[in-house]
Amino acid sequence: MANPNTPQQESLQTQAEDADASPACVMTFNANDPSGAGGLTADIAAIISAGAHALSVVTGAYVRDTAEIFDHFAFDEEAVTDQARSALEDMTVAAIKVGFVGSPENVSAIAEIASDYADVPLIAYMPNLSWWDESEIDSYLDAFRELMLPQTTVLIGNHSSLWRWLLPDWAGERNPSARDIAKAAADLGVPYTLVTGIPAPEQFIDNVLATPQTVLYSEKFERFDAVFAGAGETLSAALSALLANGHDLQAATAEALTYLDHSLDAGFHPGMGNIVPDRLFWAQADVDTDDEDSEDTQPGDDAALVLKNVIDLPPNGTTKH
Repeated sequence: MANPNTPQQESLQTQAEDADASPACVMTFNANDPSGAGGLTADIAAIISAGAHALSVVTGAYVRDTAEIFDHFAFDEEAVTDQARSALEDMTVAAIKVGFVGSPENVSAIAEIASDYADVPLIAYMPNLSWWDESEIDSYLDAFRELMLPQTTVLIGNHSSLWRWLLPDWAGERNPSARDIAKAAADLGVPYTLVTGIPAPEQFIDNVLATPQTVLYSEKFERFDAVFAGAGETLSAALSALLANGHDLQAATAEALTYLDHSLDAGFHPGMGNIVPDRLFWAQADVDTDDEDSEDTQPGDDAALVLKNVIDLPPNGTTKH
């Protein structure tokens, strides 16, 4: 029996099948980092490790090594917009990650783009900006607060950085909790906040996903006796990819934190500065599998399968440690 489909119909069907088999796409806005410690390099490696495809929009470039940031050059907002729009018109994006984008103008441009994709989760990471000029920090944070946070699904940042940004007038006798910070973020339109690096007893640090009403997930890790560059970028990019792949927020947070812990544990020292997380640690890992898996698995199999064997995805639901 003859095939009733025309060549054009067959081509469209093939494209649809290819799209179904393709990894989810995550668009990340970040600066290029020539040291490879953070920025887009960290984002791309973590997104790939978590089984997604990175659409990388360069917003500027750091002048830095593995020890410190010396300067930053921001791209023009039109260059940022043109990069993003051209990719978005071609591919379907499942999550958007926003790192350091260098200028209030770029914040505004990205916020406008994000508003056209309001149904796509936006994960915003706020790094430590203490290396920057104080007046530039203030302008940047003001723009991020007013334009980006109302569109943010999950805000990620270190406890100290978020505290000083969102609760500058905190006068409590105790340090603000993750829920205190989440409440300040929620007042600006953010439904979920992941606060990292909260000091805990016995050389542990806590990481807490919270809303103003409750703690959705928390996990403590033993503090490493080392200084890392790019840990926050690694966590936020991995979380973005896991959400893009359809994991619920609590499960994605648990796996992203575990992925970060493994990356830090396998960290390496490429220069004279800080340690860089090994975001591809799983590529060198010895994975224990049963006999059947060993027979079927060949070198070059999908990286997500290897990663799944290294990091067990926890069950859905609230987990507290």
